[in-house]
Amino acid sequence: MYTVIGKANSRATRVLWMMEELGLAYDHVPAAPRSEGVVSFNPAGKVPVLIEDGTPITDSTAIIQYLADKHGALTYPAGTLDRARQDSLTQFLLDEFDAALWMAARHSFILPEELRQSAIKQSLIWEFTNSQKTLVHRMGEGPFLMGAKMTVPDIILTHCGQWARIAKFPVQEEKLTTYLERMFARPALQKVMAMLG
Repeated sequence: MYTVIGKANSRATRVLWMMEELGLAYDHVPAAPRSEGVVSFNPAGKVPVLIEDGTPITDSTAIIQYLADKHGALTYPAGTLDRARQDSLTQFLLDEFDAALWMAARHSFILPEELRQSAIKQSLIWEFTNSQKTLVHRMGEGPFLMGAKMTVPDIILTHCGQWARIAKFPVQEEKLTTYLERMFARPALQKVMAMLG
């Protein structure tokens, strides 16, 4: 049995969504970052944490790729060219989308007030918008990022799209907007979003 630690309004969404897409049984502990129930498994205090057989696995991308590999779904096999392309997309999304959103969050409410630089958000929005232009050239013919098969990068990008809405980072590319609306409607993701109450 798996245990997923982390509130559904965090990167834990990615893990919970992967669990639902794969139809896996799991316990969910909606703990907040840096809470006692998190720090005991991850000294950095970050969520999500996946517990399997008493072993904690941290970092949302590591977790969802592990689950995909273990259950042979939502991924291409390691050592294939398709997997290399998939991993390349994953890294691009983490560098260009997740990183900009995370930096904005840190300077909005995570860092101590005296260290926050509110002006940084404008440059991050510019980077985020510019990265969309690159992404649409890398997108397959759909319905998923790599074409006919949903993979790990789809979960990361869709979560970043949700996060962008909340952070008021505009999604300006029509192809990306259409893709995100289609992904937001997936029943497994809708089930996770219902956890927010």
